[in-house]
Amino acid sequence: MPNLLAATKEYWRKLDELEAAYHRDEVSVEEVDARVKELMRELGQARREMIAYILSGLSHFWREQKETILGTAMLGVAVCGWAIAG
Repeated sequence: MPNLLAATKEYWRKLDELEAAYHRDEVSVEEVDARVKELMRELGQARREMIAYILSGLSHFWREQKETILGTAMLGVAVCGWAIAG
């Protein structure tokens, strides 16, 4: 399972290190821009992996529990209809 929280913490840690290096004049503005783009790309990949994992889980849950979900929904509609009519 992808760990988006850890990836985000790592992103901020690297960004803080980059900012500190910039303030110490160890890297140029161009290098900062390039590195920030790379860090954002890494975090974006972690987010895409997490979204794919969640969608896969939901798809699996739907395939396994379709009848239960539909039955519960139909029961809910029937109860609402009965409550409104009554």
